[in-house]
Amino acid sequence: MSAEATEGRTTTGLDVAGGVLAVLVLGAATRFLEQSVPAATKGGPFEQLGAAIEYPVYAIALGLIGNAVLTAAGLRERLSGGFRTEFFIKTGLVLLGASINLKVIVTAAGPAIAQAVVLISCVFLFTWWLGGRLGLDDKLRALLASAVSICGVSAAIAAAGAVQAKKEQLAYSASLVIAFALPSIFVLPWLAGALGLSPEVAGAWIGGNIDTTAAVTAAGAIVGEQALQVATIVKVTQNALMGVVAVALTAYFAFKIERRPDAPRPRLADLWHRFPKFVLGFVAASVIATWYLGVGGDKAAIGVVNDLRVWFLILAFVSIGLEFRVSSLREAGWRPVGVFAAATAVNLLLALGLAALLFGGFAV
Repeated sequence: MSAEATEGRTTTGLDVAGGVLAVLVLGAATRFLEQSVPAATKGGPFEQLGAAIEYPVYAIALGLIGNAVLTAAGLRERLSGGFRTEFFIKTGLVLLGASINLKVIVTAAGPAIAQAVVLISCVFLFTWWLGGRLGLDDKLRALLASAVSICGVSAAIAAAGAVQAKKEQLAYSASLVIAFALPSIFVLPWLAGALGLSPEVAGAWIGGNIDTTAAVTAAGAIVGEQALQVATIVKVTQNALMGVVAVALTAYFAFKIERRPDAPRPRLADLWHRFPKFVLGFVAASVIATWYLGVGGDKAAIGVVNDLRVWFLILAFVSIGLEFRVSSLREAGWRPVGVFAAATAVNLLLALGLAALLFGGFAV
């Protein structure tokens, strides 16, 4: 049985299994609430509310409740190895590809790439500049800029490896991402409705603005299936550029910031190593499903895949709630929070303008 040290404790395979079990139990409770609440409130004063609440809301709420309970019981850190948000969300997104016709991906690729390049460039440079003005360490600036401009925690992890950041700096960045992403899951769908955005524009806005892939998926699911598809394509496009940014940061820090004469030159292999492989799985699932239905395949099979996708996304959203930490935010101080908040505001406005411009006439 393998074991690893986590904050002074020895975490065993049994602890990891216990964490996975906690996620599965809360996921099953989410599925129960999603199906039973609309039926229980039908015909009553809360019928519209019961029908409107989607599974991401239940999943994240139960995850946060589970977080509080496990923390109070002193079990959260021991079981945290089983909170596999990244595995669950990437598996769910690969399965989501099966429900998106390849033609939609190809058609959306052009505007999605344009939006991703402009957003990443502008938001990254703004965050880097503001962090410098407020005196943040260069490595923390790189983590914050990558997280807010690309894809949240995954980008922060890639940037941390590229610039040799401290673990504490990565913890700060990851906590900020989650703290800002959680309210965005509910605020952006509401704003999209209040602004009268089409599902496609709302999806592009959500995909370009919310930092984590899991939160993008949750917000897109709240708006609807069309918004979810566009949001996923936009966010997957940004994810695909993560490797390019990571290699650029590696070169910049090696030859400009740290000025090490013995630093190795970045290679194409480094780009491939940092490239998010699940993007290929997402496209492959779309290709296979499109071909399968094109030759007369049974649509019920795609329905089974979609149901499995919902299960994985539920587990991912539960894990988001379980992984949230307030303590790391307290330790970060006000300057990183201010930089991240300002960059998020710039991203919010710029992403809205680009989504309206590039996806205004788009239809799934």
